[in-house]
Amino acid sequence: MSSPSYLQGAAGRRAFIRLLAATPLFATMATQSFAKSVAAGVGKAAGNPYAELGVRTIINARGTYTYLSGCLELPEVRRAAEAASHHFVDLYELQAAAGRRLAQLSGAESGIVTSGAAAAMAQATAGCIAGTDPEKIWQLPDTTGLKHEVVMLGGRNAFDSALRLAGGKLVVAPTLADLQGAISSQTALVYTTFRDERVQDALKITKAAGVPLLVDASSSVPPFENFTKFAKWGVDLYTVSGGKGLSGPQCSGVLLGRKDLIDAAMANSAPWEGAVCRAMKVGKEEIMGVLAAVEYWSKADLNALNKVWQARVERVAKLVETVPGVTTSIEVPVGSNSYPTLTINWDEAGFGMTVAQCVEELRQGEPCIEMLSTQGNRSLLPPLRKADAHTVNKLQVVSMTLQPGEELVVGRRVREVLNKARKAKA
Repeated sequence: MSSPSYLQGAAGRRAFIRLLAATPLFATMATQSFAKSVAAGVGKAAGNPYAELGVRTIINARGTYTYLSGCLELPEVRRAAEAASHHFVDLYELQAAAGRRLAQLSGAESGIVTSGAAAAMAQATAGCIAGTDPEKIWQLPDTTGLKHEVVMLGGRNAFDSALRLAGGKLVVAPTLADLQGAISSQTALVYTTFRDERVQDALKITKAAGVPLLVDASSSVPPFENFTKFAKWGVDLYTVSGGKGLSGPQCSGVLLGRKDLIDAAMANSAPWEGAVCRAMKVGKEEIMGVLAAVEYWSKADLNALNKVWQARVERVAKLVETVPGVTTSIEVPVGSNSYPTLTINWDEAGFGMTVAQCVEELRQGEPCIEMLSTQGNRSLLPPLRKADAHTVNKLQVVSMTLQPGEELVVGRRVREVLNKARKAKA
């Protein structure tokens, strides 16, 4: 008896071997215990509050994106926030105490908990422009008579409106070579998303000019080394998101750095009435929650976590590679979102399906699965849409936001979608 046409040839034989290798995963998916765990994971368990509102829960294979509600909080974070919710506290006193603890954990002089990394950007900008002078704080975002230029080292990004909200006027310095010329007598702050050795080179220029440098390290933890290295380098200010890799409250972040600048940022923030960043409130639950997250990561075994995350995307790879013509690779990005990440490749023309079409079919399916792709990021900004148009689109699976068992659902669904497209095109 001859083999089916889709198993003929070298590619078909390789796919058949991969199919055999994936057999244990198919067996796992068929068990009753797996079905129950999947039902809970996709929001069909009893008592799901989102289902009561008619809102779908999703399998998040995309990562810690804000529109996908960021991260899932660590158990330690939930317990800390719950305990905090039972008491009244003076927020000025709490922020001061939190700042002292953040200083101990980071090596920075001080810190404050913010309502996110973007809020930290606005608060840092306001602090660098107005300082702690009540008259100047009340004046913002009107910057008449105040230093108010913010040099964007590396160029603009989708979040720089946070700098402008506090009164900052953006001055773009695309490269390090442009930095010196961009700094003027009106420069209040230099901002960058650089996180590598270029930061140290930039510091030589900014410190000589007497201008603070703010590093946006929002998605740089884990590893925890990134929570401490900027303080060691002597960075004036840096921010890390609480609702991404830290797995703290979604509406949280931290701003760390020089005590005088942290004090100024705090003076321009909630709960001070009249401050330009008063609207960027952070509650006692978020403060205690993000502290718990930082404490966790200061002691976490990242190697053990990476093994778990690596195994998840390897299982996805085993399943999707049973489709002839599909290949995969796994790597850990450096600098941000540093989790084992699977890239799935196929010939879009040969399959008659683009990456964008695959992403949309998975999103509209049941369960809803969100995948990471190079194009199609949710942005209203024309420059970002134009940038997307000139990139090669890739389909990727981020391991960190997958819950146990969900990797098998993802692998099975991607396999079904690509296999169906391939057969229809044949």
